[in-house]
Amino acid sequence: MIALGLSCAVFALGLYGVLSRRDLIGVLVSVELMLGAGGILLAAAGAASGATSGAVQSIALMVLLLAAAEAAVGLSLLLALHRRSGRTRVDELSEVSG
Repeated sequence: MIALGLSCAVFALGLYGVLSRRDLIGVLVSVELMLGAGGILLAAAGAASGATSGAVQSIALMVLLLAAAEAAVGLSLLLALHRRSGRTRVDELSEVSG
């Protein structure tokens, strides 16, 4: 039950960060917090249900891999945007051009 509360608190903190931050790095960190909260929730649910540890561990590993891929793609896009326009704030990046 404590893990569920922790997961909800971390997810709420990440959601607040996504909605309130205007810097892309802060938004990416907040999304990582939200994915981490999902991993905590999966681990807690697996421990509470008594499911096989292999299934829970594989799902948690998928969440970690998704978070790593999101961080790599997000940071590469951030670097490309910064090189092109010199800006990293979300509200300043309203124009998308090829």
